[in-house]
Amino acid sequence: MGYDLKMKVWRGDATGGDLVDYTVPVEEGEVVLDALHRIQATQSGDLAVRWNCKAGKCGSCSTEINGKPRLACMTRLSTFEPGETVTVTPLRTFPVVRDLVTDVSYNYRVAETVPAFAPEPRPADGQYRMQQVDVERGQEFRKCIECFLCQNVCHVIRDHEENKPAFSGPRFFLRYAELEMHPLDTNDRRALAREQAGIGLCNITKCCTEVCPEGIHITDNAIIPMKERVVDRSFDPVTWLGRKIFRRDQLPEAQVPQGRAE
Repeated sequence: MGYDLKMKVWRGDATGGDLVDYTVPVEEGEVVLDALHRIQATQSGDLAVRWNCKAGKCGSCSTEINGKPRLACMTRLSTFEPGETVTVTPLRTFPVVRDLVTDVSYNYRVAETVPAFAPEPRPADGQYRMQQVDVERGQEFRKCIECFLCQNVCHVIRDHEENKPAFSGPRFFLRYAELEMHPLDTNDRRALAREQAGIGLCNITKCCTEVCPEGIHITDNAIIPMKERVVDRSFDPVTWLGRKIFRRDQLPEAQVPQGRAE
């Protein structure tokens, strides 16, 4: 059964903006993105909203809905109480381009600084081999759709713009962990995770885990284990003594791509 939904949608650009009231007819079973599309089609053809797959797999339609970071295509209108006004605003951590579209290029600049997968040479028979437990451990990390909701809620960059050059954020700590835990990878990214990515600034509040639409345990399965590896690399006295004994004062570091986030 259809009904009229009351919405407040943020309209504006980098210079400023405000919430605009809309009343839009919707149908049972629809999602917030459906309502936004209907506003575009019938009331405000110039409403800017980013989307692509409408199936919760591209991460494009990230917004803040009633104050909570969500995917607009995966937020059913039945989530809200009858008669409740649904407020849609752009991601707060990133600069507004127009309306609900934000400039998330910071994340792509950070991605360029993460050293790529560097496997060991193939064995004589040409076949790489991995234990099943190693395959399963990395599988969770590869579910990331890069919606950047975790980046949006991370208070280290959400509330402190000045931290961005020195802090990669949870999405990329996930990437560091995925590569570092891969048994065939030869790069050592632990020093980079500490010095370039700023993993020490994360105080594991788990807000990133709470908003992940793929249910990835970012904090428990990626950030904390990565912190432990960084601490072992930098502060463990046994590791330090081993480097001295074997004259490995400088362990091989990852090959860093040219360019980094400024």
